[in-house]
Amino acid sequence: MAAVDWPVLDLVEAQETMEALHLWTQIVGKVRLELEPMVNHWWQVPLYVSARGLTTSLMHAGGLGLEMEFDFIEHRLDLRTTEGDLRSLPLVPSSVAGFYEATMAALADVGVRVRIWPYRSELPSEVPFGEDTKTRPYDADAVHRLWLALVQIERVMYVFRARFQGKVSPVHLFWGADDMAVTRFSGRTAPRHRGGVVNCPDWVQQMAYSHEVSSCGYWPGGSDEGTFYSYAYPEPTGFAERRVAPAAATYEASLGEFVLPYTAVREAEDPDAALLSFFQSTYEAAADLAQWDRAALEVDSPPSMGDAPA
Repeated sequence: MAAVDWPVLDLVEAQETMEALHLWTQIVGKVRLELEPMVNHWWQVPLYVSARGLTTSLMHAGGLGLEMEFDFIEHRLDLRTTEGDLRSLPLVPSSVAGFYEATMAALADVGVRVRIWPYRSELPSEVPFGEDTKTRPYDADAVHRLWLALVQIERVMYVFRARFQGKVSPVHLFWGADDMAVTRFSGRTAPRHRGGVVNCPDWVQQMAYSHEVSSCGYWPGGSDEGTFYSYAYPEPTGFAERRVAPAAATYEASLGEFVLPYTAVREAEDPDAALLSFFQSTYEAAADLAQWDRAALEVDSPPSMGDAPA
C-alpha cells in the first residue's frame, strides 16, 4: 500500500474543528447509548467507520429502526429510518448548542423521542451542550482527511484483529476519549479498576475493564497528526521495559501506554507493516509477560473467504 493512501493530517491547525467534532460525536453517541441495550464492556455505544464517514449503525427506537451517519464527503449529519424518512443537518461553523438542538429536533421530527445526558463525557468541562454557544469553525478538508486516515487505520486494525480467535472487540470508535480501538481478552478477570477518569463515573471504567486486556488503537492527539497507542490492563511487570517495534515507538509513563506517532507510520516505507509491527509487538509484550495462553487464543494464518467451500 503506497504512502499516498495515508493522508497528511493537520490536527493542530484544525484543533477547534476537531474539538467541535468530538463534542458532536458525543451527542450522537449518547443517542446510541440511550437506545441500545447494554453490551459487555460498553460495546453498544461506539461509532464505526463507514463508506462516507462515521455511523451509529442501525439502532432501534421501539419498532422503528434508525441510523445516524456523519457524512464527511457531503459534510452533513444524516438521520435515516426504516420508514424511509431522511433528515440532514449541514456540518458547518456553528455552536455545540446549535448542533445539539438541531439534532434533537431532527430526531423528534422522524418520530424518535429520546433524552440524553447533555454533558461532556471524559472531558474537563461542566458546561451542558445546550449552553455551549461559542461558534466554532468547521474545516471540511481537515475532517475529510482525518476520515480517510481512519479508513486506512481501520483496515490495518482488522487485519490485526483477524489474527486472534479468542474474545476480541470490534474495531470501533469510542466517543468519550475520541479513540478508535480494538481490544483482545485473555479470558481471565481483572482487578477492580480504580476509575478516576474526568466526568466519567468509576463504575463505567470498572465495567469496561472487568477482564484482562491488551488494547490498541489511534486517537487524534498526543502529536501533530495523532498517535497510535497500545496498553495492557492490568499492566504486567516489565511491560514498560519491553523492546517493541518499530523504532519510533516509545513507552509513555504518564499514560501507561506504548505510543507511536501517526507521522512515523505515514512516512514509513511500508505503513501497513510498520503499524502491524507496533500492534503485534506490544500485544506480545503484554501476552508473554502476563502468561496468556497464546496457542489457544491466536490464529497463525487466518483463512480468507476465497478458501471457503462453494
